[in-house]
Amino acid sequence: MGRDKSLNNQSRDNFTSNIGFVLACIGSAVGMGNIWMFPYRIGQFGGAAFLIPYMIFIVLLGFTGLMGEFAFGRMMQKGPIGSFKSALEKKGIKGGGLLGIIPVIGTFAIAVGYAIVVGWLLRFLVGYISGSAINTSDSTAYFGAISGDFGSVKWHIISLLLVTVVLLLGVSKGIEKINKFMMPIFYILFLMLMIRVLMLDGAKEGLKYLFIPKWEYLSQPKTWIYALGQAFFSLSLSGSGMIVYGSYLKKDMDIIDGAKKTVLFDTLAALTAALVIIPAVFAFNMDPAAGPPLLFITLPSIFKLMPLGRLFAVIFFISLIFASMTTLVCLLEVPIEAVQSTFKMSRKVSVLLVCILAFSIGIFIEDGNKLGLLLDFSSIYIAPLGAFISSVLFFWVIGVKTAKEQIELGSSKKLGSWFCPMAKYVFVFITLFVFIAGIKLGGIG
Repeated sequence: MGRDKSLNNQSRDNFTSNIGFVLACIGSAVGMGNIWMFPYRIGQFGGAAFLIPYMIFIVLLGFTGLMGEFAFGRMMQKGPIGSFKSALEKKGIKGGGLLGIIPVIGTFAIAVGYAIVVGWLLRFLVGYISGSAINTSDSTAYFGAISGDFGSVKWHIISLLLVTVVLLLGVSKGIEKINKFMMPIFYILFLMLMIRVLMLDGAKEGLKYLFIPKWEYLSQPKTWIYALGQAFFSLSLSGSGMIVYGSYLKKDMDIIDGAKKTVLFDTLAALTAALVIIPAVFAFNMDPAAGPPLLFITLPSIFKLMPLGRLFAVIFFISLIFASMTTLVCLLEVPIEAVQSTFKMSRKVSVLLVCILAFSIGIFIEDGNKLGLLLDFSSIYIAPLGAFISSVLFFWVIGVKTAKEQIELGSSKKLGSWFCPMAKYVFVFITLFVFIAGIKLGGIG
């Protein structure tokens, strides 16, 4: 296990390889935001017109904020509470630990909701395997029964039990290994789905929609704002999960390369999801701008009409479960690390405490409307606030030159002179803007 004697943190687990770290970060970033939200945002904002600002923002955020959160965690060898506290103590200021509680609570709240969604996905998967989901005449009613009060308790429990097992194994034996297994399979399964969907009659119209921009949408500020929000949340920038994963990094691991690969594969996952969902929607004359119902109502309706639809529905929901499980692991790791380091509890006790608490709260918000409110509040307000605080502490309090040195540590490449002003001013401004825009628009993710 890795050690940082200067920080007196003798028992901290580490990622054993750069590829294990990268896959864990990809696993955290690739989730429902890519597979569920990204395709319907494309549908809402003019197809390829949405991709242009999205690509700009995902590169900008990945090469500033993502690298910053990795390096902040590695430098301090602590999660948000410990990192924020140490950063302010360097300036003789107390109370940083209280600021660190903000992203921890926000991330825990998202994890509570995510566990419920993973339970829904498990229920759909079993429904397609048994045939009940494909044989139902009303997809809306089928989903309504699952997403009502106490409508998915058994599946909710199973989702948390599966994740608990992974978390109990720790960083190197649990988180790293599960991502090495699940993420490659996720991409293979989604590639199979994409090939099948592109063979459907009418799929070409979906491709045209995706890759021929409706230029008028680029003149609408909302397109740019929502693209920024999508990029921001797609990379899991919240001053929490990526700091925790960074804290499990050894000093010789390459943060710059890790950030590049996370951005690349996160973007590929989002584009592949769009290439599966949008052409399928057009092939069966559905609404590409259907919004949140797209995943759980529109697509099940498409699977009923598609040749071998039951088989491809099974593949689709297995893919979603893999992507969501890896994200849920990262989300829960944040409060687990906080409990473990703050209260000096064993990892086993910390994992069990957090997972039991997540279920105890989640069981009362299984209703889709309550769940939506929880996820909106956490992701729209708390996540960008956590990212803003983290970026100010790392790029301003610790100093952007020190931050740059920490990012370059372990990398054979150096960052250009563009990095310091981009990180200190542009990225910090963006995190604040995302927070304010989220309040004004009621959500931009």
